[in-house]
Amino acid sequence: MEFDCPFWRSALTAASDDLLKTPLHALHLELGGRMVPFAGYSMPVQYPAGLMAEHKHTREAAGLFDISHMGQLRLQGPDAAAAFESIMPVDVIGLAPGKQRYGLLLDDEGGILDDLMFFNEGNDSLFVIVNGACKAADLAYIRERIGQRCKVVPLPEQALLALQGPQAASVLARLSPGIERFVFMTGGAVQIGGIPAFVTRSGYTGEDGFEISVAADQAEALARLLLAEPEVKPVGLGARNSLRLEAGLCLYGNDIDTRTTPVEASLNWAIQKVRRQGGAREGGFPGAGTILAQLAVAADLAGHVDQQVLKRRRVGLVALDRVPVREGCELQSFEGQPIGQVTSGLLGPTADRPIAMGYVATAFSEPGTRVQAIVRGKPVPMEVSTLPFVPTRYYRG
Repeated sequence: MEFDCPFWRSALTAASDDLLKTPLHALHLELGGRMVPFAGYSMPVQYPAGLMAEHKHTREAAGLFDISHMGQLRLQGPDAAAAFESIMPVDVIGLAPGKQRYGLLLDDEGGILDDLMFFNEGNDSLFVIVNGACKAADLAYIRERIGQRCKVVPLPEQALLALQGPQAASVLARLSPGIERFVFMTGGAVQIGGIPAFVTRSGYTGEDGFEISVAADQAEALARLLLAEPEVKPVGLGARNSLRLEAGLCLYGNDIDTRTTPVEASLNWAIQKVRRQGGAREGGFPGAGTILAQLAVAADLAGHVDQQVLKRRRVGLVALDRVPVREGCELQSFEGQPIGQVTSGLLGPTADRPIAMGYVATAFSEPGTRVQAIVRGKPVPMEVSTLPFVPTRYYRG
């Protein structure tokens, strides 16, 4: 199964001059990886087994992903947590040491500059992972907004791997006894086969798994160590995309960007009560006025919805015919009224049906609502669905 959507087709035809290479580049070539430009790097979209096999293997065993294109940094100092909280609508101050949380960088209108993960290392230190295509802009933004309040330390010497799947924990426990003690969204410093690493039990597939930060000069040795385990196979960006879509997770640049707010993106769950209206640290983040107003509307969708406050929402969509609906397709009501657009879509390998995410006018956002997508000029009936499309399997102990 070839991966096919406008996002990746544009990547395949992008200019390849001056692409950066991750520390695993030579290993990808050795393994037969099909390399494409992505976020300024030469990255494997798939290996000879193909996307379908890689997707299913991750669901059944353990897939190894190179995600070293992503940005890693630390925020250090006694004011680091409060400073970081001032540019995100999430609870940073209340995150306990040893735990990780999902965050959103916002512009002054409440648009999403990037989504990220951050971890409280203790001792006034936060470890942050940002998207590869956004990392330079994120670093500049963070330095501009809070660089006077804490030390901002980029970590370009670190590589990042992800081991994902139901057998990921047993594989790592074999190489790093005790690592199974970590539950979802926790982590710490470990040795994996004698290689120092920092792991979090998290990922981007909806499966149990780990993300592993390791020194760049140790990355290939660690990857080979993991690939030597019988449960582990290499997996490319194509299957990473199909896995995350089945899990209902956003891809920055497709499903979220500066034109979308967290509430429009149905990421309300990422905004803790302490930052909401009436919370102990209400507001105080960029775009707070807009976002708090939208949250108030979203909390009462069963009643009257002021569609001038919350005009649209991200939803899951399932095609009622077996026709894949891709990114960029217009969404209409059954009467032909334009109501939105698909932002991600494909034939889900595990879901075994065409699935998509997109934005629709709020009045059409309730699960079960029938809409239609325009595919090559023809209407394809779709139904608004709850997310995720495939149940997630995060390990919570």
